[in-house]
Amino acid sequence: PFSIPGAYAAGSDIIKIALIGCGGRGTGATFQAFGTGHNIKLVAMADAFKDRLEDSYSKFLKKFGKEKVDVPEERKFTGFDAYKHAIKEADVVIIATPPGFRPDHFEEAIRQNKQVFMEKPVATDATGIRKVLAVAEKAKAKKLNVVVGLQRRYQDNYLETVKRIHDGAIGDIVGGQVFWNGGGVWVRERQPGQTEMEYQMRNWYYFNWLCGDHIVEQHVHNIDVANWVKGSYPVKAEGTGGRMVRTGKDHGEIFDHHTVLFTYDDGTVIHSECRHFPGSHNRVDESFQGTKGRCFMHAGNHGMLWDSKGNELYKHNGENNPNPYQKEHDELFGAIVKGEYKFADAEHAAKSTMTAIMGRYATYSGKVINWEEALNSEVNLKPEQLSWDAQPKVLPGKDGYYPHAVPGKTKVI
Repeated sequence: PFSIPGAYAAGSDIIKIALIGCGGRGTGATFQAFGTGHNIKLVAMADAFKDRLEDSYSKFLKKFGKEKVDVPEERKFTGFDAYKHAIKEADVVIIATPPGFRPDHFEEAIRQNKQVFMEKPVATDATGIRKVLAVAEKAKAKKLNVVVGLQRRYQDNYLETVKRIHDGAIGDIVGGQVFWNGGGVWVRERQPGQTEMEYQMRNWYYFNWLCGDHIVEQHVHNIDVANWVKGSYPVKAEGTGGRMVRTGKDHGEIFDHHTVLFTYDDGTVIHSECRHFPGSHNRVDESFQGTKGRCFMHAGNHGMLWDSKGNELYKHNGENNPNPYQKEHDELFGAIVKGEYKFADAEHAAKSTMTAIMGRYATYSGKVINWEEALNSEVNLKPEQLSWDAQPKVLPGKDGYYPHAVPGKTKVI
């Protein structure tokens, strides 16, 4: 019978959790784990940086006290190998480091037979995706629950609207548009005395080995909705992108806009658009057209279906809907407490992340990129060695600016 390795030992019903990656999202996810109301104890924390770990620890201690936050100095692990030690201590692992580390951290958690919540995206290159897909199979074989933070799949308006689409309410999906157009995110400036490795890890959003570019790190949410609605993954991508407004030395190598056409095997084309232009019109939502109607969804609990004449078929009532970030933890820990094996999110998360990476390959190169060549590409963005004095593969020029892709010139595969 299925049981949680290590939990309920000595008659205890405490679920021990370890947090890997103590930034904003990791801290938030741990608050949500506590918010499930189950008998949870945080027993280990890991981060590359001591200051991030301590900041997160102090927030937990203030809110939950020593009884729930049992993380003495010897279970606070820092550095590149910290995750291995923290994972050992727990039943459930929350993985929320920058995405470039996700494949290795996920692999270790499953190797140690842990239940997993991990943030999206799950990798930044095809090499990482192949590892996650292989580990996902091991997790299934071991009946270890894996929930991934593509929280729209746990959000009532999406669940209800997509269910109706899959039941045929608007016929076969023949087209769609998905957007994450916003003003951008934080920037962390270079500090005196930082090594290049520390600088890139502090300012991780702007380096592909860590982030994958915002089409992967952020827009994966909307791309995943397209794949979910279609029930499949695109066979090719073509697109355009570049750096128009975000062009400073602290902006690393990533683009500030991507527009991609994803084509599925039945000929359906989904238009995907993401940009970071401060002061411009923002839009984060998904629309799809079917042979008998159309639909519109966004994260603000909105979901609507119309028939081909424009008559409303369904309008989601968003009042009192649960917070999807909380709900994904409620469902994961609910299953764990009952000893159930219910969640295997890693495979679809890896394939949606791969869709976004294929989109980046298309915008960076200016070429049409197909799924097989993208997935089998030998691109490996990770530094040869992970240590504070090791060099990442992308380095600034003498002028302090980083090289970046030029469509039509850059080879990506």
